[in-house]
Amino acid sequence: MSIIKSLEKRRTYYNLDKKIPISEQEVEEKVKKVTELVPDAFNMKSARVVLVFGEKHEQLWDEIYDVFEGKVPREKLDLFKNGAGTILFLYDQDIVKKMQEQFHTYADNFPIWANQANGMLQIVMWSMLRELNIGASLQHYNPIIDAKVKELFDIPESCMLVAQMPFGGIKKEPDEKEKEDINKRVSVVRS
Repeated sequence: MSIIKSLEKRRTYYNLDKKIPISEQEVEEKVKKVTELVPDAFNMKSARVVLVFGEKHEQLWDEIYDVFEGKVPREKLDLFKNGAGTILFLYDQDIVKKMQEQFHTYADNFPIWANQANGMLQIVMWSMLRELNIGASLQHYNPIIDAKVKELFDIPESCMLVAQMPFGGIKKEPDEKEKEDINKRVSVVRS
């Protein structure tokens, strides 16, 4: 599949179930491969991924509900809980600090670059899942859930949670995307 086709198929899927077309082991292998292949500035390798399945996946979404004390509707979080798993995206601030100390001239840029690398990892992961006929969405309940997530999964304090990606079998296709006038966002300059 071409990158364009992959991105066209990538959508936000809320209606998920636990029936994915490949094994958890295969998902794990793909997640590891994608994490290895996505580049980042100065090859700092700051991105961290936690792949959660089964009861721990369900517990994560129950804990998110509890942390928000019911302010996020249970029905919404259950859409994610009903999926097969969740990918947690983080970056290691200790690595960023080490790079800042090593390359003073670029010190202010390393946190930005760590976030950029994480964003690239998220879109590639999301597209990869869709190529495997697995639906996903990107969620941002951090920083409110950070402490609970670190406790649940024994994540080092130096890691900053960036996003959560629940995934699973596709129960329902989303509505068609509205076409935009891309010329409002892309300009072309020729000599």
